[in-house]
Amino acid sequence: MTIKVGDKIPSVSLKTMDKDGMQTLSTDDIFKGKKVVLFALPGAFTPTCSAKHLPGFVTQAEALKAKGVDTIACLSVNDAFVMDAWGKAQNTGDKVLMLADGNADFSKAVGLTMDGTGYGMGTRASRYAMVVENGTVKALNVEAPGAFEVSSAEAVLKVL
Repeated sequence: MTIKVGDKIPSVSLKTMDKDGMQTLSTDDIFKGKKVVLFALPGAFTPTCSAKHLPGFVTQAEALKAKGVDTIACLSVNDAFVMDAWGKAQNTGDKVLMLADGNADFSKAVGLTMDGTGYGMGTRASRYAMVVENGTVKALNVEAPGAFEVSSAEAVLKVL
């Protein structure tokens, strides 16, 4: 079942890297008492994700924060080392929290996965963006397969 507006974010552990190495973050810690924009994409270093999706959120970080967003988070079914390297390559700095959903636990829990086996990628996150306030989904923009329209930073700014 796919998560929808009004639903609570499921409690799942994700990984991220910081100056002390790999860290485990619970979704409870990420979302509790905060306004979070979470966007997900099929894979780090992939064409649309690298050329458009992540860069848009880096560029629009200040505008999103000006609308009351506490955290901008990028999620992909990759490991924390890949997400960290991709964040560095994309100059995310402290603008975007890079979250690794290595086993697709979060993606499966929210029902937003895609089958990338034809590309040798296995189960991946669908491309989407959501606005979450204190753990509750307030807006959810899921892309049609192969599309990049409703989950961009610009589209999120319009719903804030």
